[in-house]
Amino acid sequence: MDISFSQISHIIQNRRTTKPGKMNGQRIPDEQIKQLLELADWAPTHGHTEPWRFKVYAGDKVQDFCLAHADLYKKHTNEEKYMQQKYDKLLHMGDQASHVIVAYMQRGNLPKIPALEEIAATSCAIQNLLLGATAFGIASYWGSGGMAYQPPMKEMLHLRDEDVVLGILYLGYADEPAAEGKRTVPLDEKVEWM
Repeated sequence: MDISFSQISHIIQNRRTTKPGKMNGQRIPDEQIKQLLELADWAPTHGHTEPWRFKVYAGDKVQDFCLAHADLYKKHTNEEKYMQQKYDKLLHMGDQASHVIVAYMQRGNLPKIPALEEIAATSCAIQNLLLGATAFGIASYWGSGGMAYQPPMKEMLHLRDEDVVLGILYLGYADEPAAEGKRTVPLDEKVEWM
C-alpha cells in the first residue's frame, strides 16, 4: 500500500465532529460500515485483549435505539431534574443519521492489564473508525450525553458492570462542509523536550 505522510496527515487534520442534526438522512452502505469496523479492529492492544466492542444500529433500528435511549432518560431521571427538551433531543438525535454505533470496552480476563489501558485501546479503535469515516466523506459525531455513561445504558445493552460505554457514534452524510479546525493551545505549550 502506497500511502504518504501527507495523506494520513490530511485525514487526521480534517476529521471533524458533525452534529447529527446537520446530517442529511442519506444512507451509508453497510459494506462501508463494515470496512470502518475493520479499521477499528486494528487499534493497539496490550496483551492482545482487543477490548473494543460495537453495537451497530442501522435502518429502522436507529430510531428504535433513540427511542430506547430517550425512554431510559425519562425512566431514570428524577422529576426535578427531568427536562422534556433533553428527552426530545435524545429521541430525535438519529433522525438524520444513517447508522448509530455504541462503542464500549469489554473488560478482558487479564487483570494485570489496567482498565485504563483497555479504555485507551477502545478509544484508539473509535478514532480509527472516525478517521476512516473522514476518508470516506462520512460525517461523524462521538456522543457522550444522555444516559451513555449511566448504569441503565449498560443494562439495556446487556453489558457487565466492569464493561464501559465510551460513546454513541452517529454516522451519516452532511450537505455542508465541516467547519475549519482549530487548536486553542499552541503545541509548544503541550510538549516538553527532555
